[in-house]
Parts: sequence; structure tokens; C-alpha cells
Amino acid sequence: MDDHGRGSGPRPPDSGEDPLGPDPLDPGTPDPLPYEGVWRFTAPAVDASVPQARHAVRDLLYRQGVPVSDDLVQGLLLIVSELVTNAVRHAALLSPMLAVEVAVGAEWVRVSVEDNHPYRPTALEAAHSETGGRGLLLVREVTREAGGVCDVEHTSSGGKVIWAALPLKSVRVS
Repeated sequence: MDDHGRGSGPRPPDSGEDPLGPDPLDPGTPDPLPYEGVWRFTAPAVDASVPQARHAVRDLLYRQGVPVSDDLVQGLLLIVSELVTNAVRHAALLSPMLAVEVAVGAEWVRVSVEDNHPYRPTALEAAHSETGGRGLLLVREVTREAGGVCDVEHTSSGGKVIWAALPLKSVRVS
């Protein structure tokens, strides 16, 4: 995986409150915390990229000192695995490369996977006999249980970004 370092990328839609916290470029906001930033990795759309992306995200969170619980890390890694797997399985033909982005704010961490395939996936109910097809449902449920939000957006190049933003403070929804 190639680390493209800090950059900017898609942000969750405007819900009145920025899930990543205050804008560090706004002079009226406090200095960013040491772990805040945006990191982007690219990888080929092949099966081997799934564990590589998962390990890269885990290592980044720990290296940056992001205050994440073990449960939150496991949820984020599950989300990354599912989103990269979907890009590999369903977008590789039109998108031989994919990008994984991790954005960390004072109160939120967002992971996203971008590919150049225009198809916008939907969470489908899979039959009990099927061994796959539940990835986006799983992403949605893990995100909801953590008190986060997830979405799919089109990119200006015609592809898509699927993202999930989770609060750093774990919130269990029942």
C-alpha cells in the first residue's frame, strides 16, 4: 500500500455539526490535537489488499496515539475489511486501484474506501444459505451500534466513496 500522507477528502454531509470537529484552519478554533489528521493509502484492487488495509489502519491509529477503545478499533477494522472486500469484488474491473482514507478529528474517526466504479452499492438482505452479501448491512449495523454515521457518495471522477464516521467515545445503542 502506498501512503499518500495527509490530504483532504470527502467529509460526512453537513448535519449542522461537523463530525470531525472544528475546522483547524478557522482562526477561532483551538489548535488540533496531536492525533488529528487525514491519511490516505492506495492499493491494487486485489484480495491481498484487504488484510493490508486493515493492518495499515490499525497501525496508523496506534502510531498516532488516537484514543480508541479496543471495541472501536475492532469495529473500524471490520468496516475497512468489508469496504475493501466490496471494492475488490465488485469494482476491480473498472477500478484496478482503490484508496483507503482515515480522518481523525477531536471526537470522531472516519474511514472511507474510494474506487472509480460508478455503481452505488446498496445493503441487501442475503438468504441464509448464501455465504456472502451481508457486508454493507454489517457496516451499517456496526456504525449504528457505535453511534456513528455512514454513507455512499459519488466522486467528481465518476466513482464512489463509501465512508463510516464513528465517535471516539463509544456509545452503545440498543
